[in-house]
Amino acid sequence: MDNHALSCRIKSARRKKRLVKTDRDKQLIQLYKRRKELWHQYGLLPMVPIKNPYQSGWKRFFVLREDVKHSPRVEFYEALLLKINTTQHHHEKSFKRKKRRKKRYGFEERKQLLREFDLYWWNSTRLNLSEQERACFTRVETYSVKTRRTEVKYVFAEPWRYVLKVVPNMITHKKLLDVDLEKEIAWIDGYIEQNKLGPRINTLTSGKKYNCYRWYQKRAKYINNFKNIPRYAHKEVYLDLTT
Repeated sequence: MDNHALSCRIKSARRKKRLVKTDRDKQLIQLYKRRKELWHQYGLLPMVPIKNPYQSGWKRFFVLREDVKHSPRVEFYEALLLKINTTQHHHEKSFKRKKRRKKRYGFEERKQLLREFDLYWWNSTRLNLSEQERACFTRVETYSVKTRRTEVKYVFAEPWRYVLKVVPNMITHKKLLDVDLEKEIAWIDGYIEQNKLGPRINTLTSGKKYNCYRWYQKRAKYINNFKNIPRYAHKEVYLDLTT
């Protein structure tokens, strides 16, 4: 046998190490696909009614105002509400949250608005709005100091037509129980978390390195708006930020 052919068959230490890493990555990809398939199967499980319904907090959503219900275009606004309605859940009926004011805690009501559309969704073909419904929205442009660009969104021009309604959040249905499915999902999630495989799986599947600080955002009171302003900027730039 030729010595050259024999040397080609013998794997070097570097190639052996590379093959082990490649095989490990293939196993992680298969594990990711299996978990994705299991979650898809879990999402297809039907909802079944429970024997004893119970209340879990409160929920709040928009409904038509009483005078609008008697208007000629009541059907139009009811159909539009199905597309722009929002729902909030809270453990208290008041829908208030804590807010610290001068070293003391106070309470303020949580804000809830109708659905707004950014420029991407407004131009998307998936936005199921007719031309008459689009005419009910206005274009709002705001300049963001953080992103240093003008942000565009479309807001419903007549929000007074709808009012908030608070009702008990009753739990009447639950997912059909599949013990084997949930057991395998829990095992895969525990295995990935215990061995800290999430960053590597994210790199293999999405091509981006996982960074836990990527989604970190500073609180508004800690943001320094003057940090990136050049020294030669006009005085009006600083006055706009202070007002």
